[in-house]
Amino acid sequence: MEKRAIFIGADSAGYELKEQLKGKLQAMGYTVTDCGTTSAESCHYPDFARVVCTAVQQAPDSRFGLLICGTGIGMSMAANKHRHIRAALCSDTYSARMTRAHNDANVLCLGARVIGSCLAEELLDAFLSASYEGGRHATRVAMLDEIEQAQC
Repeated sequence: MEKRAIFIGADSAGYELKEQLKGKLQAMGYTVTDCGTTSAESCHYPDFARVVCTAVQQAPDSRFGLLICGTGIGMSMAANKHRHIRAALCSDTYSARMTRAHNDANVLCLGARVIGSCLAEELLDAFLSASYEGGRHATRVAMLDEIEQAQC
C-alpha cells in the first residue's frame, strides 16, 4: 500500500521549514496533517513528536511522519521512544533512501538549522520515493521489534 498520509510536526526552530515542506507535500498529492507548532514562538519538541508518532502508530501501513527541530536530534530521540516508530535523522539523500529501503523507517527527522531548504526537499523526495525491500532486512527489523517488546 502506498503511503499517502503525512503527519508533520515541528518546534519553533523547525516552524519555517515545516511550512515550506507542507506546501511541497500537498503539491505532491499527499494528505498532510499539520500537528504544530503554529508559530516560531518557543515551544517543546517532545510535544509535537508525541502527536505525530501517535498518529503514525494508529495506521502504520498508510502513514508517514515528518518531524523538524533545530538539529533533528531531539525529534529523533523523542520519536524513537514510541512503539512501532522507526525514526531516522537524515542529512544526505543516500541515508534518507536507505532508511526506508533497509529499516522500514516511518518517520523522517530533519534539522532546520543544519540543512538548507533545497536539501530538505531532496531528502523528503528520497525518503518518500523509496520502498521497504524486506528480504534480509526483515530479519533485522524484526530484531528491532524484539528489542522494543523486551523493554515494555
